[in-house]
Amino acid sequence: MSSWKPFPYGDRAYRYSGEALRNAWPRLHRSDREAFPSCQAIEVRLSGRPGFANGELDPANVAARLQSAWRAFHAGDFAQAVHGGLSLGPIGCVVAARATLVHAIYLENEPARRLAIIGDAIRHCEALLPKAEDWPNAWYVHAMALGRYSQLVSVVKALATGLGNKVRASLQRVIQLEPGHVDAHVALGVFESEVVANLGSVGAALTFGARRDTAIEHFVAARRLAPDSAMVLLEQARALDRMYGQARSAEIYELYEAAAACQPADARERMDVELARRQLEAEV
Repeated sequence: MSSWKPFPYGDRAYRYSGEALRNAWPRLHRSDREAFPSCQAIEVRLSGRPGFANGELDPANVAARLQSAWRAFHAGDFAQAVHGGLSLGPIGCVVAARATLVHAIYLENEPARRLAIIGDAIRHCEALLPKAEDWPNAWYVHAMALGRYSQLVSVVKALATGLGNKVRASLQRVIQLEPGHVDAHVALGVFESEVVANLGSVGAALTFGARRDTAIEHFVAARRLAPDSAMVLLEQARALDRMYGQARSAEIYELYEAAAACQPADARERMDVELARRQLEAEV
């Protein structure tokens, strides 16, 4: 992690010190519905799970350390967020996995390193699931790690080897536990659009029950819950381009415009906005 590329858009822009993190939490986590790591919430999560915080028994200390890891994540200090999360054990795995995946997807340009980083995330997520079956974001980071790995090794190969079924099963579990999970709806929309794009409409429907209209329905649900999310708009534009191409170019362009105009609340959102802006520049 010492060689990880730093967040490129300012090192003080998205700092949430002290109570600022708690106050901003509903906006920062509207898309994943993660509970604020208060002392009370940590007590509940640790209950009946010995070793879930690497032997740390004081909920107040766990809460403070977990909040620090999330502060680092939102500020774009992804290596620090990974270190802080993993040092806590299973209870810190979600923030560590989120930071790992964001770094790998947005900032790591070397394919082999990106694949290795995501492979590490998969191993941590798979170790977490048996200990946290009722935690929506444990299932979500597992699905995202597998999904991004699948994209890197080839979607067709991943579908053929059963990774696609694992991705969808984990995402469906997220929605079952938390129906308002915006990120899971987006990920399901992306999954279905990629299956359609790679197998064709008939093959996608017969093999995975994936369809263009159901992919779009997931994006509609996500936009209803987070209408001004750059990530939602960006991924919907990509999905439409994947499935329809030039036939819906005007709508795709409008989605990129809307994403580029969003006001980011943290480092990850800022990178989504910048991606949308670069896409618009490429379209000109």
